[in-house]
Amino acid sequence: MNSLMLLNVAWVALRVNLLRSILTMLGIIIGVAAVIIMLALGSGARYEVDQQIKNLGGNVFIVFSRMRFMGGAQQGGTGQSLTEMDALAIENQIPQVTVAAPMVQSSGQVIYGNLNWAPSILGVDNKIYQAQSWSLAEGRTFTETELSSAGRVAVIGQTVKRELFGASDPLGQTVRINKVPVTIIGVLNGKGQNTQGNDQDDIVFMPIDTVRKRISGITLSSPKAVRSIVVQVASDRDMPLVEQELDALLRQRLRTTANDPPFRIRNLSEMVETRAQTMQIFNGLLAAVASVSLLVGGIGIMNIMLVSVTERTREIGLRMAVGARPADILRQFLIEAVLLCALGGALGLTLALGTTWAVEHFLGYTAIIEPQVVLMSIGFSALIGVFFGYYPARKASRLQPIEALRYE
Repeated sequence: MNSLMLLNVAWVALRVNLLRSILTMLGIIIGVAAVIIMLALGSGARYEVDQQIKNLGGNVFIVFSRMRFMGGAQQGGTGQSLTEMDALAIENQIPQVTVAAPMVQSSGQVIYGNLNWAPSILGVDNKIYQAQSWSLAEGRTFTETELSSAGRVAVIGQTVKRELFGASDPLGQTVRINKVPVTIIGVLNGKGQNTQGNDQDDIVFMPIDTVRKRISGITLSSPKAVRSIVVQVASDRDMPLVEQELDALLRQRLRTTANDPPFRIRNLSEMVETRAQTMQIFNGLLAAVASVSLLVGGIGIMNIMLVSVTERTREIGLRMAVGARPADILRQFLIEAVLLCALGGALGLTLALGTTWAVEHFLGYTAIIEPQVVLMSIGFSALIGVFFGYYPARKASRLQPIEALRYE
């Protein structure tokens, strides 16, 4: 008998006991679906992490000043705070650094007409666009005159635009920020949420001196003091070296040798990667648990195939009596087991596709089913059919024709 005929016989045998075949495939269906879904969620998480790193601007450090600024004075800590000159020194003296953008932060109400909103207000210069991969949806960045003269201008994020202006054009409109009239000159492209779930688009950029002098009203011993410096590194391979050089340079400039210096360096890319690795480990464990379903499904198939051999003993004897060889009987039952698992794998794939679609559309998670995962799952389910179907098939092929025909 050729393989096509054996496949047709196997299909007929499975259809004769359709309900039993479906119940037998259930373990394979659940196992394949669970493995594909877990790996799809893992790939989706990896994609989200890559997007987060891209939104951060690639390989980024943020150097924070440990000084706390409240009201009109510097509170807490000793020694100097970070300044714009420190940012310039980092950019000029560390070759691996592509840009270092100083930043001050404030808060307040943004009022437009009878609407108001309370976003994060950041004092920046134009280096921030490169440092954190910000781009403009419309409008322009700050001019040198606006930066040097504490100009009353602002670039807003998509959330601020939506909450205050809706569908109308914000460019050229005047808002009040902490009672200061400010003209909107630009709108940022959206970035969405970061890994901590914070809205990155709920933001207002203003010239650094504007925030420092007009919005916060902070008076410092150093008029160029900043809250933080965003440092972008050219290559991820240079990140450890740059971190060491940052620490050494700032210690030298701030004249400190303390174990707890007046600044703190955070590697944002490393934080995101650590989160990604944790999620991958978790998803890997879930995928391993899901793989147990495949094993259980394989054992179920072996049991059913053994029952099938017992039920069809007379059929096996008759086939041998009319010329079927033991090899033909072995192939027949092996094909049945593989077909059973392959169908289970296909149904599991269909279930996984439907579930991942629902997860993306109703829960908002990103799930990416990669082609190699599909091929691996289907192939693995067929391999389970070969592994667990071989013993029942071998048992059937070793039956003696006369004894099989006499079996009641």
